[in-house]
Amino acid sequence: MPIVSRYRQYRKLSAQLEEAQAILDDPAAEAEFRELAESEVGQIQRQQADLLDEIKDTLVMSDDAAVGSIIMELRAGTGGEEAALFVRDLYQMYTRYADKHNWKVELMDFSPTDMGGYRELIMNIKGPAVWAHFGYEGGGHRVQRVPQTESQGRVHTSAATVAVLPEPEEVDIQIDPEDVIEHVSCAGGPGGQNVNKVASAIKLEHIPTGIVVSMRDERSQHKNRAKAWRILRSRLFEYNQNKLNQERSNARKTMIGSGDRSQRIRTYNFPQNRLTDHRINLSLYNLDRILMGDIEELIAALQDYDKQQRLENL
Repeated sequence: MPIVSRYRQYRKLSAQLEEAQAILDDPAAEAEFRELAESEVGQIQRQQADLLDEIKDTLVMSDDAAVGSIIMELRAGTGGEEAALFVRDLYQMYTRYADKHNWKVELMDFSPTDMGGYRELIMNIKGPAVWAHFGYEGGGHRVQRVPQTESQGRVHTSAATVAVLPEPEEVDIQIDPEDVIEHVSCAGGPGGQNVNKVASAIKLEHIPTGIVVSMRDERSQHKNRAKAWRILRSRLFEYNQNKLNQERSNARKTMIGSGDRSQRIRTYNFPQNRLTDHRINLSLYNLDRILMGDIEELIAALQDYDKQQRLENL
């Protein structure tokens, strides 16, 4: 229901509430009418409260709900091979959650390791309100566990960074082709092997911002170019949004975190089966289920906290 319709409904309920209240205030009103008015007052007030929550929700969260495509970039941080395996775990957690919602996941680029981890991974997720669910994942993720290669049973700490970029429509962000330098080269595969002897790898360099995007996933130069432009568009969109946030009150960035990749937002502690989100001081002791994609409780808590903070800053 559009916000205007909700507001009209709220005004209508207010008029009904006044009528019922007038009957209660009238000492000459018959007992039967007073009893009916009394029950109506409680019902109307509950309807108004629900409607007011919906109006507030729409006011502060509608922009997030409108974004139906994101690009997620996962990168291994400190911890070597263990950090790369953690990137794999995060990737699986996100894709399992996406599968539950029937969202489309496209693996755009990845750099695998010998043990099955990923040094870097970029994917596109499309679906209704996908940004409203994954928009809080940007930042530093820390894992504490005993690595497979650890013979002494000692707990190691590793890290990964996640960037979540809303994928804008082409009309939302215009890029002057004169500002972009394109480099074409042969695509090298894992272990130094050649994916293709033909020059198919694409690197785009956006001169005004210094943003560089490389894509070598596909054998087709055309497909690599298209993917690279999509990622460049999203990174520029993020760059412009961050610049806008700094110029404004910076309110969004202080609410639940900036999404800055250097900001540690979460710890995954395997010995305690615990996940802690440091932004909202929330600890959940079902890490095994969370890594299987059961992150509804976590996302709901982040959304609720974010909504309350936005309402306070209206």
